[in-house]
Amino acid sequence: MIDISKISTEQRNQRTKNIDLVPTADILKLINKEDKSVPLAVEKAIDQITVVVDVVTEAFLNGGRLFYIGAGTSGRLGVLDASECPPTFGVSHDMVIGVIAGGDRALRDSIEHAEDSKKAAHQDLMTYQLETRDVVIGIAASGRTPYAIGGIEYAKKIGCQTACITTSAHSEIAKSCHYPIEAITGAEPITGSTRMKSGTAQKLILNMISTASMVKIGKVYENLMIDVQMTNNKLVSRARQIVMDVTGAPVDVVTACLKKHKSVKHAIFSIMSGIDDEETIKQILDANNGNIRESLKHVHAQT
Repeated sequence: MIDISKISTEQRNQRTKNIDLVPTADILKLINKEDKSVPLAVEKAIDQITVVVDVVTEAFLNGGRLFYIGAGTSGRLGVLDASECPPTFGVSHDMVIGVIAGGDRALRDSIEHAEDSKKAAHQDLMTYQLETRDVVIGIAASGRTPYAIGGIEYAKKIGCQTACITTSAHSEIAKSCHYPIEAITGAEPITGSTRMKSGTAQKLILNMISTASMVKIGKVYENLMIDVQMTNNKLVSRARQIVMDVTGAPVDVVTACLKKHKSVKHAIFSIMSGIDDEETIKQILDANNGNIRESLKHVHAQT
C-alpha cells in the first residue's frame, strides 16, 4: 500500500471542507480562490524552470528532441503541449514528443492502472530510440508515479539529460532526475484531484518550457510567431498580419511575398533584407539557425 498521507497533493484542504454545502456561486469562488495561488507557486520555481529551458534549448540546437512522459492528467498535458508545437512554431512532429501511460487511448479514456509500470515506460521510450542529445521530462503531480519515474530512469541509462515537473514536496521523481521543477501547489479543492491546481501549474510550466526554448532558437521575432504554419484561413490571415506588422509593407506586397516564399519567416527576411532569391534566403537563415536578427546582421555585414 502507498502511504498517501505524506504526499502534499493528497492532503485535505481545510478551506474547502464545506464545499458540498454552499451555493453554486460560493463553490466557484472557493475554486477560484485556490486557483489564484497557482501562479505564485510557479513563480517560486522560476529558477528551476530557467535551468531546464536552457538545457532544452541546447538540446534543440544540437539536433536533440524533447520528450514529456507521464500518466493521466500529467501525461495528457504533456501530449497537449507537444502537439501544439508544430503548428505554432513550425517544427517537426518528432522534435517535441508527448508519451502517455496507456498510449493514445489514454488521451480520451482513463487507464489508471497504466501508471503503475516502470517497465511500460522503458518499452514506450525504446520505440523512439533515445539518443544522448535528447531531453526527457517526467511529469507527475504526486512525484511518485512509477511510469514517469521509470521513464526518467531509462533516459538516464541512455545518457539523456532529465528533468521533472511535480507539485509535491520532497518527491521521489525530483530526486531521480537531473533538473527538478517543483511548484508546490498544496492541497486541492477536492482532495487528491490533481487535475485542478496541480494540472494548472503543470500547464503553465509546460507553456514556459516550450515557448521560451522556441524563442531562444529563433522561432519568435519580437513577440510574433514567425514560423506559424499557414494551414487554415485564420492562420493565413495571421501570417499576413505578422509580416505586415514586422516589415510595414503594404498588404499586396506581403501577399505576393508569402505566395512566393510560402513562409512567414522567409517573407519577413526577404522584405527586410531586399533579397528575393529563395535559395539565398534559405542558405543565410540556415547558417544562422533560422534567427532573423542574426541573419540580418550577416547581410548588413556583407554590404
